Amino acid sequence: MKLERIELFLVRLPFKEPFRTSFGDTLHQESLVVKAQSAGLAGWGEADPLWFPIYSSEMSAAAFIVLERVLLPAVVGRDFASAEDLLAAIAFARGNQFAKSAIECAFWDLLAKAQGRPLAALLGGTRTRPVAGVSIGIQESPAKLLAEIERFLAHGYQRIKIKIKPGWDIQFARAVRKAFPNVLLMVDANSAYSLKDIEHLRQLDDLNLLMIEQPFGYDDIVDHAQLQAVMRTPVCLDESIHSPADARRAIALKSGKIINIKVGRVGGLANARAIHDLCQAAGWPVWAGGMMDMGIGQAHKIEFAALPNVSLPGDIEPSDRFYEEDIVDPPVILNRDGTFDVSAGPGIGRQVKEAFIRQHAIAYTELRP
Repeated sequence: MKLERIELFLVRLPFKEPFRTSFGDTLHQESLVVKAQSAGLAGWGEADPLWFPIYSSEMSAAAFIVLERVLLPAVVGRDFASAEDLLAAIAFARGNQFAKSAIECAFWDLLAKAQGRPLAALLGGTRTRPVAGVSIGIQESPAKLLAEIERFLAHGYQRIKIKIKPGWDIQFARAVRKAFPNVLLMVDANSAYSLKDIEHLRQLDDLNLLMIEQPFGYDDIVDHAQLQAVMRTPVCLDESIHSPADARRAIALKSGKIINIKVGRVGGLANARAIHDLCQAAGWPVWAGGMMDMGIGQAHKIEFAALPNVSLPGDIEPSDRFYEEDIVDPPVILNRDGTFDVSAGPGIGRQVKEAFIRQHAIAYTELRP
């Protein structure tokens, strides 16, 4: 499939309310949106590394430049048979996984549309209604956190994730478990702890948690293995897994028991599927993580979550969770039973609101051969 024309947008939308993690408050999203065209069809991709390099070394404005100056010129005008071929063409650029995923996901959408197939089917998905969990930011008090959980459970979410950091951890998690003894509950530390906190974190073993996500360094798989060796609670790796090679090493080191697969963080759907397959062979369940994506990114995530080993509820969000208006039509909607529907039509199965995207773009470029 020849990429005849590529458009790149940097889109900024405000959040309906701040989202608080151990990094601080996030007030808006800046998404990289790619439109790739071939033979009269358009495929759409989105990547969300955040507006500042606090989650990874990438940030949206810098990723825009990398796409504009490096990655897109390497693929525009060229013919690719598969996403793996496209990734091989940009492999010379080290890192920059979020930037790579934006064009790679657009190619997947384009390829699925050319074949007249839903993207989930093209990826090898087996389920039609992936299950959703919800991620709740750090709250000012346990009472406020419990009220938020009550609100989200009423929407149908089947798993609760609470953000933690030193000083906002054990007390909050205990309060949640006492109030909701049977809910699927996990905690996410976003790298806020270190080896000196092992005994402190072991207190979480009494709370029957689904997992503790990324407690140690954003690039670590060694210290996490020490923690997992002494904790009953499964350790889930997030920030430290950027590629299938990282996943293979983590499995070999027994650095955890679960991986959160974020399509953007690992460089696109092809790598996400490869990590899924490695984990499936090792007996590690995975789930689909998110970056407070806009609707294109959420749609790709739903299609990925149809794969068989994506067996834990993911951070998939409806359009109205973060945004007053989203960039896709129909919007992403949570079913009453806490699931999302995969596409019934070609590609991601949604129309992209291009005029709305152009209205909210803070940067734009177009590339032709």
